[in-house]
Amino acid sequence: MSAHDHHGHATAARTHRARLIAALAIGVGVLACEVVGAMWSGSLALLADAGHLLADVGGIGLALFAVTMAQRPATAHRTFGYQRFEILAAVLNALLLLAVGAYIAVEAVRHLLAPPETQPGIVVAFGLVAIAGNGVSVWLLRGAQRDSLNMRGAFLEAMADLLGAVAVVVSAAVVALTGFQRADAIAALLIGALVVPRTVALLRQGVHILMEAAPEGLDLAEVRDHILDVPGVVGVHDLHAWTITSGAPMLSAHVVVDDQQVQSGRGGDVLDELQSCLEADFAVTHTTFQIEPTAHTSHEVGGHA
Repeated sequence: MSAHDHHGHATAARTHRARLIAALAIGVGVLACEVVGAMWSGSLALLADAGHLLADVGGIGLALFAVTMAQRPATAHRTFGYQRFEILAAVLNALLLLAVGAYIAVEAVRHLLAPPETQPGIVVAFGLVAIAGNGVSVWLLRGAQRDSLNMRGAFLEAMADLLGAVAVVVSAAVVALTGFQRADAIAALLIGALVVPRTVALLRQGVHILMEAAPEGLDLAEVRDHILDVPGVVGVHDLHAWTITSGAPMLSAHVVVDDQQVQSGRGGDVLDELQSCLEADFAVTHTTFQIEPTAHTSHEVGGHA
């Protein structure tokens, strides 16, 4: 009978753009310090942390680019605008981090077999600078990471960078106190290990959205039951839910309504009740419902789900 759109296109990461810019500026500064320190001291751990930070700075840059693109208006050809860029950036960032992690692991094994001499005092000094900078980034992103996949990725990157900087300082202290040069390579290996689990999780979440799977935490069986509980609704089919970008879940369904409700002109009331239910109980504000009389079901085109 009719279809209705209820739009909610605001992206979660857009709200935190200033925090991303601040974290990017801090990351670039710390990266420059770590590269200088690694070249000066000969520390693989410091260089590994710089490589890790390079990927993270690139990831934050991608996130900023994605947020900027997501603000571009929708067009007749791209009806949701460029919001999906946020997810594409997150997936690309995850792939980049996996590559960096593999490189660090290879170099760490080489240095374990033939450890070079390092200057632990220089490593500690530059490591403390990295701890301070990464600590500020973690503080900036700590609240925003709950709202967006890209912000979560940026927060995890900053946290891993902080832990990596701590590992650098600890390994340098071990070298200084014991002369055990392989501690530097072991720290580099640990820094590489920090990359993998969180990167796999980020990649899985990004692919989940790109595959247009149901939003995580949204039980479609429960949604179906709520729709059927609305007075006048006798059936529901072609129920689909997906996510355009972080914080923007979508849902559509064909809802079969009792013929008397339709004939009496109460279809609009049913539609209002459906929208209120989805927004209040499931936090889904962008919904599209097609209201159908029971007679329409017999010649519905396509399969039902």
